[in-house]
Amino acid sequence: MDARDRLRQYLEQRKELGESEYVLDSLSVDDALKSLGMRGELPPARPSSGTSYDAPVQRSSSPNAPPSAARQEAERLAQSGDWREALRAVGADQPGSKPATPVTPNVAATPTPPSDANEPPKEKVGRYEMPKPPVGGSTAGEPAKGLVVGSSMGDMMGPLAHLDSLDAVAKAIAACKACGLHSTAINSVPGEGNPKAGFVCVGEAPGASEDESGLPFVGAAGQLLTKILEAIQLKREDVFICNVLKHRPPGNRNPALDEITACSPFLMRQLELLQPKVILALGTFAAQTLLQTNTPMGKLRGQVHRFHGVPLIVTYHPAALLRNPNWKRPTWEDVQLARRIFDGVSGSV
Repeated sequence: MDARDRLRQYLEQRKELGESEYVLDSLSVDDALKSLGMRGELPPARPSSGTSYDAPVQRSSSPNAPPSAARQEAERLAQSGDWREALRAVGADQPGSKPATPVTPNVAATPTPPSDANEPPKEKVGRYEMPKPPVGGSTAGEPAKGLVVGSSMGDMMGPLAHLDSLDAVAKAIAACKACGLHSTAINSVPGEGNPKAGFVCVGEAPGASEDESGLPFVGAAGQLLTKILEAIQLKREDVFICNVLKHRPPGNRNPALDEITACSPFLMRQLELLQPKVILALGTFAAQTLLQTNTPMGKLRGQVHRFHGVPLIVTYHPAALLRNPNWKRPTWEDVQLARRIFDGVSGSV
């Protein structure tokens, strides 16, 4: 797979998560090229416009052209602040497409992440490595204030207020036929965990393993979530884990609007009963459903949102991390933030 295909695949993954911007200005030339999968000798500049996107790029046969000319040109353009031209200089553009003007997301002011050489020790989970928490905890700065939904958890009292326990909610979910998902699913997946949990994880929808077992996050993504929680000193049995959708969408496709509408009252009632101290929203659909917004993931991260008075932190879904380990560092920052907020709230009551 060449650099352009790698870039296309990467941007498609970002688009899946609801992001529409790829901000390169804070990256060095080497880091940017690394993100495109480029190694060793760089390709020459792209042909002029009018050439087919799939047409082969011919290397210059001129004896006067130094081997590093493309890199030198990319560095010169990048230093001038023109990243698009820098990428075009190494053959990573896509003719015919006009990228959106990058806007830096409104994220928390945190110290510059350390280089790979200074990263904390890691635990391996399959092919993914999750950094272990540093001794003494994180020292990140104050996070930005995010969106506010509702006033207080006590004021919610949705249409399922008559369901007086999590078990009653689970039984109602099993009997629900408000959307078509019940007809294709094997089991309903209401959620599991400590009914007195102060820390609640909300994901998108059950997958194949969850559909078979009736339990949330038990497949590869679930094993990774367990490790992520352990990295911030939280045992799986001490938190509550659930999804927006309570039945598996066929083929693990994205949730449909009518399905989210049908399942959301069950999620809201679970949160009313749990009265969490912190909510960790895993992935675009969980974040956008709870925060009632279409704002992309990249602009929701790094902030402390409020869901009916409860601090809500947004991060990537573990399944997305399995596809793209490059998101492990921002996820690590997000879960550290969630842990700090959790400790702060717990210590104040």
